[in-house]
Amino acid sequence: MTLLLRLTRRVLFACAFLALVYCGFALIDSWAFQKTERQEFQRLLTERKDANPPPHRQTVAADGLIGRIEIPRLGVSVIVIEGTGRTVLGRAAGHIVGTALPGQPGNIGISAHRDTFFRPLRNIRQNDIITLTTLDDEYRYRVVSTEVVSPYDLAVLRSSANQVLTLVTCYPFYFIGSAPNRFIVHAKRVL
Repeated sequence: MTLLLRLTRRVLFACAFLALVYCGFALIDSWAFQKTERQEFQRLLTERKDANPPPHRQTVAADGLIGRIEIPRLGVSVIVIEGTGRTVLGRAAGHIVGTALPGQPGNIGISAHRDTFFRPLRNIRQNDIITLTTLDDEYRYRVVSTEVVSPYDLAVLRSSANQVLTLVTCYPFYFIGSAPNRFIVHAKRVL
């Protein structure tokens, strides 16, 4: 009996150790990706400012760089990449395919994990300013509302005649496992 207990304890410790290694790898990978992409984004911004006038992009390739989203009051600053696949959301915030691009009329959808980049959204308030910087321009949005919806409620991403921004993350913020709902932040462009 004691042999079985010792073996079980060793297996559990090994599993816990492997889980910690995996989490550490994921954190280091996302940190390194963000650092590299921020540097590349800054380099591209500098090059674009020298071009007169900078060309406007109408489309972005899958996994392509969209820009950087910042919410100064919450200390959020994260690179945004096209798509919402597992790899993208493990390293950055993702632009939801099929929604408008920054600078175009419509609803820009951006998603990120609640336990990484969008964790601070739990403290977002009405009138907070969100800045979305792309290679084309800097766009500012003011938060108008938040809501919690079902993951199947796609109405939050419906198109708009105005330039609006919708941030999407899982909810509740401290839920363990696959969260049952989505936390939505609605913001309107500030001209």
